[in-house]
Amino acid sequence: MNTPAAWEGGCLCGAVRYAAAPPVRSSSVCHCRSCRLASGAPSVGWFVVPLAQFKWLAGTPTAHRSSPPVVRTFCGGCGTPLAYQHDDNPHQIELTTATLDEPGVCPPTREIWHAHKLPWAATNPKLPHWPSESGA
Repeated sequence: MNTPAAWEGGCLCGAVRYAAAPPVRSSSVCHCRSCRLASGAPSVGWFVVPLAQFKWLAGTPTAHRSSPPVVRTFCGGCGTPLAYQHDDNPHQIELTTATLDEPGVCPPTREIWHAHKLPWAATNPKLPHWPSESGA
């Protein structure tokens, strides 16, 4: 990846940095239990880009296989969740939107796993709400 349109982001302590470039395949707020537990938050914003449009710029994140098909990466120093990769989609990477230096460049277009949403968690009434990932 070598494009001037790349967005940069990284962890809280600054040890791990990345660059990702459009096109964005999707941008979602996820309410699933797995994301909630991995982040300690009621929901997580994710954006998805082709793996060819992504690179680590500094540091090496810690990788953890959180379930048989999923690898989550985070900063081993400060614990910031950074990325998610699923074995079913080896050519793409999901990145936590809030870790972008300018998260406003990639607003969510939907909320997913809404059926798992905590009852007290706020949602955006202007976005479509899918009960699962695919809307099924």
